[in-house]
Amino acid sequence: MYGTQSKRDLALELQAQIPFLRPSIHARRANITVKFQDLYGFTVEGNVDDVNVLNEVREKVREQGRVWWALEASKGANWYLQPQIASISEGIALKSSLKLSSLANAITLKKLIRKGIPPVLRPKVWFSLSGAAKKKSTVPESYYNDLTKAVEGKVTPATKQIDHDLPRTFPGHPWLDTPDGHATLRRVLVGYSFRDSDVGYCQGLNYVAALLLLVMKTEEDAFWMLAVLLENVLVNDCYTNNLSGCHVEQRVFKDLLVKQCPRYALVYEEFLDIYV
Repeated sequence: MYGTQSKRDLALELQAQIPFLRPSIHARRANITVKFQDLYGFTVEGNVDDVNVLNEVREKVREQGRVWWALEASKGANWYLQPQIASISEGIALKSSLKLSSLANAITLKKLIRKGIPPVLRPKVWFSLSGAAKKKSTVPESYYNDLTKAVEGKVTPATKQIDHDLPRTFPGHPWLDTPDGHATLRRVLVGYSFRDSDVGYCQGLNYVAALLLLVMKTEEDAFWMLAVLLENVLVNDCYTNNLSGCHVEQRVFKDLLVKQCPRYALVYEEFLDIYV
């Protein structure tokens, strides 16, 4: 919990580990390309202007983090994980018995999330508000371990494709592109392919699961985030063989773009004409 002073200090210290990048005077003069690692270990290339923009973004992240810590001090630790608030955030209809304080907290939380969740809180907030925690609670505690043990050594078309895609998933990443990273990602993907035979495994899921592993930090939490994403959040059939859900989402996006941002819609159409 981050409610006590010492815990808040620890969280701020972790937040401060996102370092400012200070390009040398020679880099500024020459405007050369610089390389650096982002929060999740990816190597990023950019010029000095890009670095300056990134530093501005990181300072905003720090400022937003201070807002979250202040609210933890006033509202109590993990106030955003209360069941009443989570249910509102998931879009569940309000009940007459709901306290106004819970509604106010839910509104505050929604505004905070739109401005960005501090990286150190992101795993906990994502897991609760996405519905992953609720989904996990409906099965025995040993579900994931039992699943991974039950499917170990089994060979299917899905497992063959997963093994083919593992080395191609963010090559060069300091953890994902290692034997341990490959093994962890494989367990998540193979486990889900047996959990949902309709989806099985579709190319592209490897990138989704890999990013979830980097954010959530733990293998099992990443598995449940993947499950709630495919089963409750995304349009049905986004990752089935015909990708019909993706086609639906792309059409809706196109219609919204034409309605809300017509100038960008024209650029989008030109891009499709040239590259697709």
